[in-house]
Amino acid sequence: MKPRGPILNQPIVLLVEDEPLVRLTQVDILREAGFWVLEAQDADEAFEILKERPEVSAVLTDVDMPGSLDGFEFARLVAQGWPEVGVLVISGKAFPDEGDLPPSATFIPKPVYPNVLVEQIEALMSPSRAA
Repeated sequence: MKPRGPILNQPIVLLVEDEPLVRLTQVDILREAGFWVLEAQDADEAFEILKERPEVSAVLTDVDMPGSLDGFEFARLVAQGWPEVGVLVISGKAFPDEGDLPPSATFIPKPVYPNVLVEQIEALMSPSRAA
């Protein structure tokens, strides 16, 4: 989905979620917190967005989704191809085992409270994270 209008110094979050109602809720939470949100319904679509939008600061992804990759594999590939982009992985069904996530990614279980979601995304974007 292309943004409508200019992005005025808002940090950009790429949201990867296949469930429309969950995605809509997360978009509302993130936009209310001051983020510009780009949406993808699976990892394949999200990769296309990342290739076209180098200004993406963070990715929020579910684990279980259709397509060729799950959220864990997607997080590993984002860390390899876009190491400056923070990745937050969430799931209510699947939990990461050793090696499922790159060290730079964060996992939180669902349900995710809005304030926790925003805090985690902000932490991924903080300058100290890169240190």
